[in-house]
Parts: sequence; structure tokens; C-alpha cells
Amino acid sequence: MSDQTSQSAPKSMFARAWDSDFAYNFRRTPVAVGSAFVVALLVLSAIFAPLIAPHNPFDPASLDLMNGFTAPMAANEFTGDVFWLGTDDQGRDVFSTILYGMRISLFVGFSAVLFAMVLGITLGLIAGYVGGWIETIIMRAADVQLTFPAILVAMLIFGVAKGITPIEHQDKMAIWVLILAIGLSDWVQFARVVRGATLVEKDKEYVQAARMIGRGKGIIMLRHILPNVLSPVLVIATISLALAIIAEATLSFLGVGAPPTQPSLGTLIRIGQGFLFSGEWWIILFPSVTLLSLALSVNLLGDWLRDALNPRLQ
Repeated sequence: MSDQTSQSAPKSMFARAWDSDFAYNFRRTPVAVGSAFVVALLVLSAIFAPLIAPHNPFDPASLDLMNGFTAPMAANEFTGDVFWLGTDDQGRDVFSTILYGMRISLFVGFSAVLFAMVLGITLGLIAGYVGGWIETIIMRAADVQLTFPAILVAMLIFGVAKGITPIEHQDKMAIWVLILAIGLSDWVQFARVVRGATLVEKDKEYVQAARMIGRGKGIIMLRHILPNVLSPVLVIATISLALAIIAEATLSFLGVGAPPTQPSLGTLIRIGQGFLFSGEWWIILFPSVTLLSLALSVNLLGDWLRDALNPRLQ
């Protein structure tokens, strides 16, 4: 046969990724595909909210109180305006408030998980590799924190952090305090998993070889051990994202989360709960469905990712 049949053109990086076992497993799992689609749709909708939302719900100049309590797809009896998902008590378009509120929820969720992941990985690597009294202190602190519900730990941290923040800066710093509270309440599981994986990896030959050529502890942990313990961390991070979004919504629903000037999905649900029994059901229904869809899709995606990265669980 001719040489051109024996020498085929090399595949591009995208083609190799598409033909990989990971991508094949993803394409063959309808739940994973559907969850990824919902997550991508909601995240992109939140990112491009200023372009998609019909109104800016947090611009007082654009609000008309006469549009208050307009039912979904019904013309307002005073202004004649029609809103897809109705309006709230202040005349804000519910669809627009969901898009803008979802930006806050996703930002807090992603930032809190990133903070918890960095803190947990760092402490887990140190505890697993260094050992001794440092490991004892870190893991006993983790054990103590696990005895309390995460939401109570987050409320305690939020209350202390907000209490030491000057009053004039509390609304501006509320989102960052919320991220700190959720992140500090969620680092334990990252630290425990990374510590266990580090205890296994640090006695392997490649780590011993790195020690023999004079590599420092920090270099060994970051460049040799860390890449080999990231698979379970990515799974935990995906599932923790859904939990962080729910934690933010819970705190905001209880009135100790996002401020009214920067409402998240939890704040919108808290506002809508006050009008549930007066007949304005849409104010709480649509933010609740959005939060449920986001959290459920992220959880399902995390479950598939766990099975895909660990075939023994299948």
C-alpha cells in the first residue's frame, strides 16, 4: 500500500480530547449532558445578564411602583406593561432580578469554593507530608469543626466578621464576608481528602527520588504530590459548589447574607416568602425553581464526575 495510507495526519488537541474515554463517557451519559447544559445555560445567563435582562432591577430610576405585583404574562392594569415572570412589590421585573441575583449567588459560590479549596489543599498537604504536631493541630481543628453543622459555623463566622467591620462599610463588605464565612466552613473536607492522598503518595518512589536530589519540601508538595491528588479534589469542588450556593441562599434567606442592595437568589426567595399567602406566588416560585435547577444540575454533574474519575465506583 502507498505511504499516504500508513501515515495519517496527526489529530488536533480538540480531536484527541473528543475521542478520549472521558469525553465518550460524558456523551453516553444523558444525565451528565443535560446537567452540563443547564449549568452552562444558567451561568452564561448570569454572566450576560446586562445584555439579556429586559430591565435593570436595581436602578431606581427605571422602576415604576405602578407595575408592582403584576402577574406573569399579564398586562398591568395601570401601565399596560407585560412582564414574562411578573413583578415584585417594587415593580421590579422578576426575570431580571433572577438574572442579576444569580450573578451574586454564583460569584459567592465559586469564590467560597475556591477559597476553601486553596485553604484545604494547603493544610492537607502540610498535614500529610510534614506530619508530627502540625498534623495533629490541623486535623484536631478539622475534627472539632466537623462536630458543628456547616451552616452554623458560617453564621458564626459571618456574625463575627460583620461585627468587626465598620458600620459604614458593612453593606460594601457583606459579599466578601459571606465568601469568607462559607469558605472557612467548608475547607475541612478538602484538607481530609488531600491529607489521606498525601500519606499514600509521599512514600512512593518518585517522591523519594525528589528528596534524594535535594528538592525542598515545598517544591515536592507543589510540583510532585499536588498534581497526583487533584482528581478527588475536583470532584469535591464540584459538589461543594452546589452546597456553597445553597449555603449562601440559606444565609440570605435568614437575613444574614447578601444585602438588599445586592440581592441574591436567597434574598429574592426571602422577599417572595412574605407575599406567598397573599396570592403573589410568582415572586417566590421562579427564584426557587432557578435555585433548585442550579443546585441539582451541579450535584448531578459532580456525581457523574466522581464516577468518571473513579471507575471502581461504577
